[in-house]
Amino acid sequence: MTRHPEKGNPVRRSWIRPLVALLAAALAVTAAGAAPASAASDTPLRVMPLGDSITWGVGSGTGNGYRGPLWDKLAADGHPVDFVGTGRAGSMSDPDNEGHSGYLIEQIAALTDASLTRYRPNVVTLHIGTNDLDRSHQVSTATARLKSLVGQITAAAPDATVLVASLVVSTSGSEEQYRAAYNQAIPQIVRDAQAAGKRVAYVDMSSLTTADLADALHPNDAGYRKMADAFHRGVQAADSAGWLRNPAPAPTRVQSGIAGKCLDVSGAGTADGTAVQTWSCGGGASQVWSAYTDGTLRSMGKCLDAAGWGTANGTKAQLWACHGGSNQMWQPYNGGYRNPASGRCLDVPGSSTADGTQLQLWDCHGGSNQKWTTLTAG
Repeated sequence: MTRHPEKGNPVRRSWIRPLVALLAAALAVTAAGAAPASAASDTPLRVMPLGDSITWGVGSGTGNGYRGPLWDKLAADGHPVDFVGTGRAGSMSDPDNEGHSGYLIEQIAALTDASLTRYRPNVVTLHIGTNDLDRSHQVSTATARLKSLVGQITAAAPDATVLVASLVVSTSGSEEQYRAAYNQAIPQIVRDAQAAGKRVAYVDMSSLTTADLADALHPNDAGYRKMADAFHRGVQAADSAGWLRNPAPAPTRVQSGIAGKCLDVSGAGTADGTAVQTWSCGGGASQVWSAYTDGTLRSMGKCLDAAGWGTANGTKAQLWACHGGSNQMWQPYNGGYRNPASGRCLDVPGSSTADGTQLQLWDCHGGSNQKWTTLTAG
């Protein structure tokens, strides 16, 4: 069996404080030896709007929610903009998002790793917690779950700027009895992330009033424009602080030297120990891989892993939670992938052409069963 190691009051009147916090955090990162990139208003933005039905746009006349006006503002600033996510909602030309109506914090957390690994955003706009409070769902630990989710996002998208919003006003008696305390905890969650060197910023949504609601929970078009304004100020502050990075390379399909076969996660599974195999090339998420700058190769939110820290010929390849260990490092080598800890290559056993053949480590020899070509994922 494989074993691995493993808030102060919200700002009510202006956006100056988030900018100051961003600048201070940027200076702290610089002091630690990792100087931020220079700000550039034309930095391409790959934005993942992440959250529940408010992210999806329920209550807006167009279905675009805050995403439509935010896209327009970012484009007007000079940024090439691409919104990303598994869902498409609204009349805007780029309606991609990761908004899920009715979802709790824990349900967003369950899908976040795979989605971030697939789309590699450099900006994440996060508004989540409304349903937890409205349903009185484990309210005492809601902010702890939010903090854990922020940490999960920064681990899966380490180069991204994460904008964490306070919850908008509602007329739900259940949500309102908890909302103030929840919102008051968010700036401290953000400060803790910044202290750890993460590009995480607080976005204050207190400008919305009950006049900006379409129903008990969801903003109307005027409310969504205010949300867009707040997230826009957050992106501008991040830009001024030098936080914005060019998006990571697009995810890829990894095609084997054996014709018609691709690197695949068995059954699109996300459990630790899921086999990594060859399968006929298709368009599914189980064949979408992202090469990270730390040397890992990731799919479904987890890392390609040599089982049990093995280094011997025949060690099986699997999916496992990313931990930075040497058994998860992969270097381009002679047209394939080499694990430097073992000195061996990612190999299709016996050059098998059968779907479901689990990959292994084997002495590097440059054969077609050790060749891997990256292709832009569709």
